[in-house]
Amino acid sequence: MIHRPESRIVHLPFLDHRLTGRKTPPMKIAVASDHAGYSYRQQIVALLTASGHSVVDFGTDSADSVDYPDFIFPAALAVANGECDRAIVLGGSGNGEAMAANRIRGVRCGLCWNVESALLSRQHNNANALSLGARMMTLETALEIVRVWLKEEFEGGRHQSRIDKLDLPPEEVGRVSATEISPEGGKSTD
Repeated sequence: MIHRPESRIVHLPFLDHRLTGRKTPPMKIAVASDHAGYSYRQQIVALLTASGHSVVDFGTDSADSVDYPDFIFPAALAVANGECDRAIVLGGSGNGEAMAANRIRGVRCGLCWNVESALLSRQHNNANALSLGARMMTLETALEIVRVWLKEEFEGGRHQSRIDKLDLPPEEVGRVSATEISPEGGKSTD
């Protein structure tokens, strides 16, 4: 049994403009989990529907042991095919679920463990899928990560050429420079 620390509300002034006053447009969101993420998924579905989003729930239907790829692949494919705007996948650590989702071309799944990692997955990586580890955080933390992740926008700019490279065919990886992909590409000091 993993110890889950008590939930603490931390005020982050730099986030105020992102968390207040900006309404997230309704999206169609795929959700999926293995047995370890089942109970958190139920709560996340409730949050999403209460926030005006439509949800396509790919399961699992219980806390009985299952193989996560059977549920994560269909959710990721729904994003890649344009059937859903984004996906949220859950497991015990979230690692396997992120790996499975990222096997699907066009899916950029970020494994997030706190609000800052969720912000950066959207700002810098344009993540269209979120992976959470139910055994790694409290339910309150998971819900806050989902709220922030849904509201945050992609910054574009220097990050776009990096995103473009993620969807290159395998034979093209390493052969294309940033300037050949995006006019904003080029050398970065990051």
